[in-house]
Amino acid sequence: MHPPEDQLAQTCAAWGIPLDAGQIAQFAAYDRELRLWNERINLTAIRDSAEIYRRHFLDSLSLARFWGDDPASLADIGSGAGFPGLALKILRPSIRITLVESVGKKADFLRHMADELGMSGVRVLTARAEDVGRDRAERERYGLVTARAVAELRVLVEYGLPLLRVGGRMLAPKGAAAHDEAAAAARAIDVLGGELVGVEPVEIPGLDAHAVVIITKVRLTDSRYPRLPGMPRQRPL
Repeated sequence: MHPPEDQLAQTCAAWGIPLDAGQIAQFAAYDRELRLWNERINLTAIRDSAEIYRRHFLDSLSLARFWGDDPASLADIGSGAGFPGLALKILRPSIRITLVESVGKKADFLRHMADELGMSGVRVLTARAEDVGRDRAERERYGLVTARAVAELRVLVEYGLPLLRVGGRMLAPKGAAAHDEAAAAARAIDVLGGELVGVEPVEIPGLDAHAVVIITKVRLTDSRYPRLPGMPRQRPL
């Protein structure tokens, strides 16, 4: 079996997003720190290095195939242990990223990890996505919004589209039900100023096939959205 870093490098090269030796070293450091911190706080149920590389690193980096023009700014909602936000930052160090994470201990890990990896241009907001989306300083300023394993798509777009500038893209990794979720979210996407670009398949060695839902922002989001914290989940659009 190939070492996980070899599979990471080979798969990314095949995708047309090659990693250099420094980036491979950063992912190795990320893996070590994640497993170390995971002994103290529950960051991820995945504890094996090979699975971390596949299910976290490669799954995150696959989004770069669909982000269109290299975005200058990224907001990652419900960032948890930093996926996909910090992984994409390793790939494109020039991106300014904001990691939105409401759990304080996870936010502490994100700050630590950014420092450990020597990153600049990383902000961590310990806040609810709804509150960030209602903040005028954050609203409609990002070229890319990502969210992974956070909520169903009808809810996710209410978290993400208010943060996205017109012309920007939202990328949402989803499982086997991606097409069904996209169909169910059609009204919400339209109400929030978005337009569905497509649902693209993703294949990662050793994992079940899944997909990325791609949404572009075509007009400003009505100031009523996002609604107050909890409302998007309780009453999805």
